[in-house]
Amino acid sequence: MTETGYIHSYTTASAHDGPGLRTVVWTTGCHFRCQYCHNPDTWHLTAGRKVCAATLVEELACYAPFIHATGGGVTISGGEPLVQAPFTLSVLRGCKARGFHTALDTNGFLGDCLTDEDLTAIDLVILDLKSYLPETHRLVTGKEVAPVLRFARRLAALGRPTWVRFVLVPGLTNGQANLEGLATFMVELDNLERVEVLPFHQLGRTKWDQLGLSYPLTCTPPASPEAVARVVALFRAHGLRVVEA
Repeated sequence: MTETGYIHSYTTASAHDGPGLRTVVWTTGCHFRCQYCHNPDTWHLTAGRKVCAATLVEELACYAPFIHATGGGVTISGGEPLVQAPFTLSVLRGCKARGFHTALDTNGFLGDCLTDEDLTAIDLVILDLKSYLPETHRLVTGKEVAPVLRFARRLAALGRPTWVRFVLVPGLTNGQANLEGLATFMVELDNLERVEVLPFHQLGRTKWDQLGLSYPLTCTPPASPEAVARVVALFRAHGLRVVEA
């Protein structure tokens, strides 16, 4: 594990990034520019701490008793971990070798860089589906949706366990055609274990302000509980297992 990479930080005892309580590594570097991004301070690769994969795995191994006792594991998030795919995979393999459940939280755009063998080091993929319609996805992220959907289909073909996360943003991702398209697409994924619907809020705006960035959703209200409930009902009506975050 000689690969080096950049991480923003890591946190412990997360209950929201995979099964059990997780230790979550936040990498730096991301090619998306999501309008609702909570971590714009992770966009640039060298904004983080440079670390050797082996060193990081040793740091994470210190939490082994806690991780094993809670049925948790290690999740690599970001930023976008696949911007640093060799480093990310080295960390995941090292964690798996220590008996940790491993999860990758990714937007999926760079999924083609992973081989089928690489995917065996990942026990769970948490796929952040920003939107289904190409024009909406471009508006949200600045990038095309086709590589993301291709990666999702590949995970299904390989039977790799996957969770999907979707952020409901009023006036942006909540269009009926976008929601129906997303539901219809997800139903096709036999490997999909659950769907998380996350309501948009402006808690990330502080970081944009601190970085001198213009926050694009200043006038966008939080997604209401009623709006979230409608989306949950729509997805469940398609037979999907949905949880509200």
